[in-house]
Amino acid sequence: MSDGRMIGLLLVNLGTPDAPTAPAVKRYLAEFLSDPRVVEIPQIIWQPILRGIVLNTRPKKSAHAYQQVWTEEGSPLAAITKRQTAAIAAHFGDRVVVDYAMRYGNPAIGDRLAAMKAKGCDRILIAPLYPQYCGATTASVQDAAYAALGEMRWQPAIRTLPPYYADPAYIAALKTSVEDSLAALDFVPDMLVASFHGMPERTRTLGDPYADQCLETARLLGEALGRPLNVTFQSRFGRAKWLEPATDTTLAALPGQGMRKVAVFAPGFSADCLETLEEIAIRGRETFLSAGGTNFAYMACLNDGAASLEMFEILLTRELDGWLAPS
Repeated sequence: MSDGRMIGLLLVNLGTPDAPTAPAVKRYLAEFLSDPRVVEIPQIIWQPILRGIVLNTRPKKSAHAYQQVWTEEGSPLAAITKRQTAAIAAHFGDRVVVDYAMRYGNPAIGDRLAAMKAKGCDRILIAPLYPQYCGATTASVQDAAYAALGEMRWQPAIRTLPPYYADPAYIAALKTSVEDSLAALDFVPDMLVASFHGMPERTRTLGDPYADQCLETARLLGEALGRPLNVTFQSRFGRAKWLEPATDTTLAALPGQGMRKVAVFAPGFSADCLETLEEIAIRGRETFLSAGGTNFAYMACLNDGAASLEMFEILLTRELDGWLAPS
């Protein structure tokens, strides 16, 4: 048990629209694409483009994409994050108040921090569910959390989960997940593709460590698996040069290089979402097969599987050290 003071643990993922409809997607994209961490263009230039063009064209297309992956539980990202939260809460029991929030959309970070404070949490660990650090993800979560804390007269003590891109527990969880997924296939892939979310090349040159951390994750996982991984970057947006090689162009080229059987996974995502289920599992498959591929598999993210939960228990218990008395 703890020493009587309440401890909070807030898991935070990127976010999702409330529904797979154009109006809901428009609200979500307006918040997401207005974050200066996400779009590093001066707001006086970007906002007229966003409001005048992007938000009048993209929501309908994105809503259609969300409709392809929406479930009875709602957004896959939201449903998986809820299950992760419930499992982690069961692990810690009454020693920790465990909740989740989304950086964009609902539930909002500020609302959940306020709820934890109202429950008596005077120490809160904020856990961005991004293995690799990026200003557009990890830092943005922390920005939102600190902005909410700035409105509190009586603030709780705060810790944040560091990036875990090279942590042995993370690499071990990925190894288990990939090996289990490969064992379930009815073919042997000619190549394993590790697709990470992309970012503008300019962001890397300005000092963001994300790309290098992705490559280190892939190097360590490839060593653990005993086979090389083909690293690619997905989800390009806009006209700027993004990290390469791109996932879509790679999938289109592989069959012509004799790689007709491929398995793709997305180790940078802690939960399956639009970018994995629609962009890779649906559109990536179509791209690969139409280019002459014969066998395509998308292998699920860590999600709320046993390997994932064991990893989170290790990482989170470590970060709560000194706050939590031994169970």
